[in-house]
Amino acid sequence: MAHRVLVVEDEEDIAIPLVRTLEREGYDVLWVDSGQKALDELASRPTDVVILDLGLPDIDGLEVCRQARDADFTGAIMIVTARAGELDRVVGLDYGADDYLAKPFGLAELQARVRALIRRTTGATGREQADDGALRIDVAARRVYAGDDEVPLTGKEFDVLNILAAHRDKVVSRGTLMADVWDENWYGSTKTLDVTIGRLRQKLEGVGVSERVVAVRGVGFRLEGSPPDA
Repeated sequence: MAHRVLVVEDEEDIAIPLVRTLEREGYDVLWVDSGQKALDELASRPTDVVILDLGLPDIDGLEVCRQARDADFTGAIMIVTARAGELDRVVGLDYGADDYLAKPFGLAELQARVRALIRRTTGATGREQADDGALRIDVAARRVYAGDDEVPLTGKEFDVLNILAAHRDKVVSRGTLMADVWDENWYGSTKTLDVTIGRLRQKLEGVGVSERVVAVRGVGFRLEGSPPDA
């Protein structure tokens, strides 16, 4: 079954080439031209990747991103915008975006980034399922459970937790997390990692699990805490 991509862009001359390029890649692509239409689509059917413009006519793209995450959308969100400043990137990632592509951009780069997001959202990692006791990570389905309750995570939050769980009680460096979860060629601020860790901590604490994500100053992060049956 083809992966589904939602393009949210109000300018037709930008949207049409994107749609055609992605369709040639074999994706099931839908184009909408407003934020409310995007939210309606995300609420009505599963979507793997959202390509989201910020300058929409009705709702700012950042608000669309925030509302989608608040509604527990766990697919990937890539912001595509002319707002290319570092602060804009940090704010977008803080609102729950997984990637940020500044206009103008090449279609080949867009394709590569979508492929990377698809790999992350579909769990094509080759890793075996991990049994983490209180935290159960289903790598193939990219879902995390605390007991019988699912913990809704974004793509980046899942990737960070999966890496930390694979190295339980060991420190994973900031550089390793940035390279493995984002991109080894990422040139933005590493503050996005701290923002993601902060959201992940809140969600884990919210379900009362014993595992904790601990910061090791100047080095990285560690997932610590023993499973209940250890």
